[in-house]
Amino acid sequence: MSKRDLKKYLTDLNKVQLEEHIMDLYDKFKEVKVYYDFAFNPNENKLIKEAKLKITNEFYPIKGKRAKMRRSVAQKYIKHFMSLGMDTHLIADLMLYTIEIAQTYSSEKEIKQEAFYKSMFSSFQQAVLFMNENGITAGFKSRVVDVHHKTIEQKWFNTIEFQITLEKLDYL
Repeated sequence: MSKRDLKKYLTDLNKVQLEEHIMDLYDKFKEVKVYYDFAFNPNENKLIKEAKLKITNEFYPIKGKRAKMRRSVAQKYIKHFMSLGMDTHLIADLMLYTIEIAQTYSSEKEIKQEAFYKSMFSSFQQAVLFMNENGITAGFKSRVVDVHHKTIEQKWFNTIEFQITLEKLDYL
């Protein structure tokens, strides 16, 4: 069904039918329920706090012995928050937090998997691009530069890639 057909269908419904239709969607599809729950009660700070806790648990697990260090956990939250239309500053904060907690972990324990460093660089690129596209780079400049400096201090093999990303955006 095209958008135009949908619009025609919805305009043909009376108010009661439209309300019933929306309630059916709310009951049948989890995504619709999540969207309306967020739209009417956008407790963004609580959601960010919960996401940060889950991300921290990837590196410093409460249960279990080993850190899983999965970037995908953070990416899932970031993508979800973007789809909800959450404040860009909060999303950027979460993006940087993910990299910062990974750097804190890597400063304490040697990480030999090259994939870890590559994925953190991907997260960094995504965060810098997101901030640039949303015009919020100025508010996060010091944190972004700190991330780069920590890659130098910790001797990450891809430090130069971080630097090139920053130079493209005139951070340095």
